[in-house]
Order: sequence, then structure tokens, then C-alpha cells
Amino acid sequence: MTALPQIAPDQPVLIAGPTASGKSALALQIAEEQGGVIINADAIQVYENWRVLTARPSEDDESQARHALYGHVAFDADYSVGHWLRQVAPLLQGPERPIITGGTGLYFTALTQGLAEIPATPPEIRAEADARVASEGFQALLDELDPMTTARIDQQNPMRVQRAWEVLHTTGRPLAEWQDNTPAPLLTPELPASIVFDVDRDWLNERIGRRFDLMLEQGALDEARANLAHWAVTHLSSKAIGAPELIAHLRGEITLAQAREAATIATRQFAKRQRTWFRSKMRDWFAYKPDAS
Repeated sequence: MTALPQIAPDQPVLIAGPTASGKSALALQIAEEQGGVIINADAIQVYENWRVLTARPSEDDESQARHALYGHVAFDADYSVGHWLRQVAPLLQGPERPIITGGTGLYFTALTQGLAEIPATPPEIRAEADARVASEGFQALLDELDPMTTARIDQQNPMRVQRAWEVLHTTGRPLAEWQDNTPAPLLTPELPASIVFDVDRDWLNERIGRRFDLMLEQGALDEARANLAHWAVTHLSSKAIGAPELIAHLRGEITLAQAREAATIATRQFAKRQRTWFRSKMRDWFAYKPDAS
């Protein structure tokens, strides 16, 4: 286990890491010991309709420290890093020290490096992208991007690929060009205590398997059942890992065991992409190795 760096009681804290690595527990520990408001930096935990399946902080956790930007977005709403930045900005002004934690690396990058104000994607462009993906796959969209944008985005992340394609077709300008005209960040990189979880793959994979079983025990299937009536793969909230698999089970398409296995594999694949992204983009952050127990 790596000892944490010295953190001043009034210093903003950023905690990034892959799913199931223990970020929320560390954020709560710091909040209890030093004070602060815990702010979500996970793109799916913002949605109201998935609490168990996205491992949002429990009601008990929320009673021990103030939490913000969790579960506050409607299931069928669009939500982007731009939305998040606008909502996090006033929380950085106090009165409580911000402790920002999550697994969406783009949120942290936008916070500390700035974000270009790109126009919203019109519904017709989004519909065209969804149709292309359904008929041709994400590679078709990736093939149409410019080399500079392709080099910058996570090519294994379907949401990032589609976003870059939508920006190009909405504005006529590549995403990379928009990024090169980025305003000043809300937090300069040297101001916060920036911590990224650096965890062993096998240790994390074991935790992922145990956590999905725990989610099932805590009512993840009932949560999926509550989402069944309005389920649509085009909703961003439907990107919650494990949601498509549990919905497929409820529709009689696969067994619960098959849903569990598929969801666990998908979570491990997602965690691998997260670890790769963090190691590439957060080399200057403090690498925290939690207790391996």
C-alpha cells in the first residue's frame, strides 16, 4: 500500500482510477478526516435510474459527508463533459473543499486542461450516427475521422469515436481543431492534490467479479426490471455496464448466469481501457497503490 501524499485541509483533491478500485472509499476517508464535499466525476453515475449497478455511494456514505452530482440527471437526458463542467464550477468556489472522484478521465482532463465549447449535436446527426453504428459498426465512423483526431481519442471507446464523428458532421471542423482552441481550465494542474489509482490487473479483476455478485445481492436485477419499460439503447444512461446484459436476461434472451458472465467480462474490458488511459494521460499524478487485501 502506498502512503498518500501530504494534503492540506483546504486543498482541492482529485481521485481518478478504474472501476472497482476503491476511489469512493478513499474520497470518503479524506472527507471524514479533513472535511470537504465529494463530487462525482463518473459519466454514468450522474443518472438517476442506476444506483446499484453504477456503484453510486450508498445512503450511509452520503450521510457521512456531502455528495454532489450523483443521480441528478433524468434517465433519457443527454449529458456531456460540458454539462459536468458547468455544474462543477460553482462547487469549486466553496465553502467546502472539493474532493472530485470518478473514473471518467475526460472529466479530469477538461477540468485541469480546459474544454472547447463545441456546439451541441443536432438530433438528426445523432440519429444518423446511431443508424450507422447499428448497420456498420463503430469502425465505419472511425474510418471517416481525420488523422489528428484519431490519434488523440481512445479508439476503443465507442462513445468517444461517435462523439468525434458527430462533432465533425455538426460543425464541419475536426474535434482536434476544436481542442486546439481551448479556454483556460477551471483548475490549474498544480493546484489540487491529484491521485490516480495504480492497481494490479489480477487484483482488480477479482474485485470486479465479487462486486457484480454483490450488486446482484443488493438488487441490481430489480433495478434493471424498473428500467425495462423505458429501456432504449440510444439513451446514454443505457451505457451502464451490466445494464444491457440484465435487460437481455429479463427479456428471456440469456440466463442470469450468462448475464453475470458477460457483464463481468465487459467490466474488466472497460477497466483495462481506463487503466491504459490513466497511465497515458496522468503520468504526472500521484500513483496510489491501495491495500491488496
